[in-house]
Amino acid sequence: QVQLVESGGGLVQAGGSLRLSCVASGTIFRIKNMGWFRQVPGKTRELVARISSDRSIYYADSVKGRFTLSGDNAKNTTYLQMNSLKPEDTAVYYCYADIVTMAGWTYDYWGQGTQVTVSS
Repeated sequence: QVQLVESGGGLVQAGGSLRLSCVASGTIFRIKNMGWFRQVPGKTRELVARISSDRSIYYADSVKGRFTLSGDNAKNTTYLQMNSLKPEDTAVYYCYADIVTMAGWTYDYWGQGTQVTVSS
């Protein structure tokens, strides 16, 4: 079983910064992808950033130049540094990971979500 535990959400003024962390624990053979989605009530979940096992990183256009995703393979941890936050960044942020088992199967796991609120 795998668990993802997030931390670092909160309330911040526009222009401010927050750093989200996500730690994966449990039976992990290999992490294929790890990253963050966000969701606003009434809207579909949006991929914000993702780091892959080849170290390539994807960013949504809406966060490029403001958000930085990094990972610590040894700790199965990913960090999302969010700078120059805007009110439209307000959402519940979910950590996710594609975990590969020793048998070669890939499963998606999700954190419980952490609220990020940016006031104008």
